[in-house]
Amino acid sequence: MSIPDYMQCAEDHQSVLVVVQPVGIVPEDQFFRIYKRISSVCQQSIRSSQRLLYIRYRHHYPPENNEWGDFQTHRKVVGLIAITTCASAKEWPQTSERFHGQKEVFGSTLYDSRLLVFGLQGEIAEQHRTDVAFYPDCDSCPDLERRVEDFVESIFIVLESKRLDRTTDKSGDKIPLLCVPFEKKDFVGLDTDSRHYKKRCQGRMRKHVGDLCLQAGMLQDALVHYHMAVELLRSVNDFLWLGAALEGLCSASVIFHYPGGTAGKRAARKPSISQAADSGKRHRPGAQELLIDPGALTTNGINADTSSEIGRAKNCLSPEDIIEKYKEAISYYGKYKNAGVIELEACVKAVRVLAIQKRAMEASEFLQNAVYINLGQLSEEEKIQRYSVLSELYDLIGFHRKSAFFKRVAAMQCVAPTIPEPGWRACYKLLLETLPGYCLSLDPKDFSKGTHHGWAAVQMRLLHELVYASRRMGNPGLSVRHLSFLLQTMLDFLSDQEKKEVTQSLENYTSKCPGGMEVITLPDGLKFPPVPFTKLPIVRFVKLLNLPVSLRPHKVKGLLGENMSSKSPFIYSPIILHNRGDERCKKIDFQWVQGAVCEVQLMVYNPMPFELRVENMGLLTSGAEFESLPAALALPAESGLYPVTLVGVPRTVGSITVNGYHTSVFGVNSDCLLEGLPGVKTGGCMVEVVPSLPRLLLSTSLPRSPHVAASEDISSSVALQLFNGETQTLTVTLDNIGTETLETLELSSKIISTKEKLLGDILNWDIQEAQSHLPLLPGCSLSLTVNIRVKLDFSGQENLLPDLSDDGISVTGLPISSPLRQVLKPRPESKALSADPGKNEHTHFKVSWIVRYVNLYVEHRRGNITLARNSQEQLYLIVSHDFLC
Repeated sequence: MSIPDYMQCAEDHQSVLVVVQPVGIVPEDQFFRIYKRISSVCQQSIRSSQRLLYIRYRHHYPPENNEWGDFQTHRKVVGLIAITTCASAKEWPQTSERFHGQKEVFGSTLYDSRLLVFGLQGEIAEQHRTDVAFYPDCDSCPDLERRVEDFVESIFIVLESKRLDRTTDKSGDKIPLLCVPFEKKDFVGLDTDSRHYKKRCQGRMRKHVGDLCLQAGMLQDALVHYHMAVELLRSVNDFLWLGAALEGLCSASVIFHYPGGTAGKRAARKPSISQAADSGKRHRPGAQELLIDPGALTTNGINADTSSEIGRAKNCLSPEDIIEKYKEAISYYGKYKNAGVIELEACVKAVRVLAIQKRAMEASEFLQNAVYINLGQLSEEEKIQRYSVLSELYDLIGFHRKSAFFKRVAAMQCVAPTIPEPGWRACYKLLLETLPGYCLSLDPKDFSKGTHHGWAAVQMRLLHELVYASRRMGNPGLSVRHLSFLLQTMLDFLSDQEKKEVTQSLENYTSKCPGGMEVITLPDGLKFPPVPFTKLPIVRFVKLLNLPVSLRPHKVKGLLGENMSSKSPFIYSPIILHNRGDERCKKIDFQWVQGAVCEVQLMVYNPMPFELRVENMGLLTSGAEFESLPAALALPAESGLYPVTLVGVPRTVGSITVNGYHTSVFGVNSDCLLEGLPGVKTGGCMVEVVPSLPRLLLSTSLPRSPHVAASEDISSSVALQLFNGETQTLTVTLDNIGTETLETLELSSKIISTKEKLLGDILNWDIQEAQSHLPLLPGCSLSLTVNIRVKLDFSGQENLLPDLSDDGISVTGLPISSPLRQVLKPRPESKALSADPGKNEHTHFKVSWIVRYVNLYVEHRRGNITLARNSQEQLYLIVSHDFLC
C-alpha cells in the first residue's frame, strides 16, 4: 500500500467502504450529481436491531489498498455502485460485461454491488433485477436514496454473518493466519503446530473480529476483543498486528468519548442509538455498565460469562491513555518499512484527536514524526497532497505559521522542475492560502494604522513569489497590483538597493499594463482592492489657502438683515474632543470664488534614495464641481518637508470638500484619501464657493511711487509733492477685466497717518459721471477725476508742528509771535536739509501722509443676502507738501 488516505480519522474504523465508479462514458457533472445523492446515505439504522451502520464512500480507490482489508477491515471494499449511461438495447450487453469486469477488481472482498443505468428504456429496463436499477435520466430517479438504503442493509446482513461466523466456537478447527501482503513470503515453511504460531493466529483473528464488531455497531464487544488481541499479540512479539490492535482499541475508545467525531465539520456524526441509551446509564465519567449480547463472545477461550463481567470502564481507554496507545502503535508501525502508509495515517488520526483535546504541543510531535515518514517514490501530485494535508492539520491545532510553511512548500511543488507542465494557477492559489499564516493581508487598509505584524522578510519573499506566479499565469495586471502592494506596505523594510530594484521592476510591468484604482476580481470571486501610493510621496500637512486680498469676497456691512442672524444658546463644556475626521469636515472661515484659481498647499517629502518624479498630481474633491489642474513634481532624494501647491478652479457654487489627491508614480495611478493618511495635520478641508464676481484693473495718470514697499494690499501708489494750498488732478481708470458686469461703484477715502490739522477734504471727486457709465460690461473701462488739494492750518501755539516727516527729521518750535518767523532746528541725532548749517531761515520740510483711496466693491444679490467683494485695485497716495518757514 503506497497511497495514504489523509482524510482518515479514528471513527472511520467503524465504517464500511463503498466505491462508486462510472462504467463506460458518463458525463462528469452527471456522475457527481448522482454521487452526491448516493453519499448522502452515510449512516443507516438497521431495522432488525438498534444499531447504526456507517458508510464511507469513495469514487476512486487503489486496488492495492484493498489487499490490506484483513489487516484493518475498514480498508476493505465491501460495496460497489456502478453508474453508467446506455442509450439503446444494443449497448446493454457491453455495459453488463463492463460491470462484471469492474466487480472482479474488488471481487475478493465485495459483499454486494449495484448498477445504476440511465437512459435505457424498453423491455430490458422493465425487467426486475436486484442488482440493477434503470432510470430514464439523472433527474428522474426519485427512489435512488431508498435503493441505496436497501443496498446498505444487504451489506450489513453479510457483515453480520461474517462476524458471527468468526466468533462462533468451532472446536478442532484451525484458525487461519491473517497476513498483510508483504508477510506472506515470510511465513512459508513455518511450523503451524507450534504454540507460538497458534497464539499468533489467535491474536490476529481476535483483532480481526474486533474490527468486524466495531463495523457492526457493537462497540462493547470490539473493546473486549481488542484487549484480548493486545495480550495475545504482545506475548508473541507480533508488533505489526499489535500496533493494529492498539490502534483499533484507540479508535473504539475515541468513538465512545467523542460520538460527534474527530473530523470536524467535514463529517459530523450522530450518536448511535445504543450510545444514546448507554449515556443515560453512566453513573460517573469513566464508569459504564457493559451491555452486550450474552452469546456474542463465545470464541476460543472467552465465554459469555467472563465477557459479561468486563465493564467498559475497564476496557475503554481514557483520553490520556488513547494518546499513549497511539504512540505505542506508531512506534510498532515504524519497525516495518512497508507499513509507512499505516504509520502516517495513524499519526493523522492521533492529531485529530489531540486537536479536540486541545493538546497542540503533543499534536505537533505527531505531525513532526509524520513529516519524516518515508513513503518511497511519491508522484508530484501525491507530494502536493501530503504537504497540503500537513498544512491543514497544523492549522487545525493552531500552528498557523507552520501551516503556512507547508502550504507554501506545496505551492512550490506545483511548479517543480520535474513537472512537464507546471501548474502556476495551483501554485498561485496555494500561495494565497498561506497569507493568513504569515499575518499578511492584501488589503492596504490593514496597514494604514502604522503598526506592522508578522515577519517582514518572509512577507516580502512571499509577495515576490505572488508577483512571479501571477506573471507566469499571464496576468500582468495582477503582477502590478502585488508589486504595488509590496512597495507601499514594505517600504520601511526595503534597503536602498531593493527600493531601486522594485521600482525598476514596477516600471517594466506598468509599461505593458498601467496600474489603476480598479478592483481586480479573480474567476473564483477573490477580489484585490486598489493600492494607493500614500508613501510616494508622504504627505504630512494639508492646508487650503485663501485667495489674494484683492480677490477675496467680503460681506457688505449693513446689507444683511438682522433677521438673518441666527441666535443659539452657548453651552460651555470643559471636555474638548479632537478628531481628525471632524477637522477635515470643519468649514473654513474664508470663501473661494467661482472661476477663480484656488490653491491647496501640501507639505510632502520623498522617502526614496533617488529623485521621485510624480506625474499628474491633482486634488480629489467632492461637492461643487471643481476642475483640478494637474501638476508634475520632481522631489529630491530623501528630501525634508517640501511645499507643494496644487491648484484648481471651482466651476459651480456650493461647498467643496478636499478629500485627498491623486498621483501617477512609476506608472501607477493612485487616489490617496486624507482619511487613510496617518499623521496628516489639517485645519479643515471644507470651503464655501460664492458666485463669480467682477474683476477690475486700476490705473492712474500719475507715475508710481518707488517709496512704498510692495504688498498684496497695494495695487498702485503715486507720490505727489504739493505746497500748502496747491491742487493736483488725478485721473483713475477702471477696466473690467473679468467676465461679470460691474453694476455698482462706490468710492471712499481714509487718511492712514497724519497729525496735522486739515482744513476740508484733501480729496474730492464727482462720482456721478463715473456712475453714468454703469453697468460696466466686461472689457469696458471708465475714468474718474480726483482733485487733490492740500490745506493745512499752521496757526496756533508753539509746538504746533509735530513730527510731520517720515524720514527721521523732527521739528521744534521757538516762542516767536509770528508763525512765519518760527525757527525750526533739527534734533541733534538728525541732519539738516540745508547745506549751510548757519542759514536756518529758509529751511524746507516735507510733510507726508498716506491716503488709502478708492474703496471699490461689487455685489451680487441672492435673495435678501448681498455678497460683496473689494476690487483688487486699491490706490495709495503719498502726498508731500513743501512750505516755507
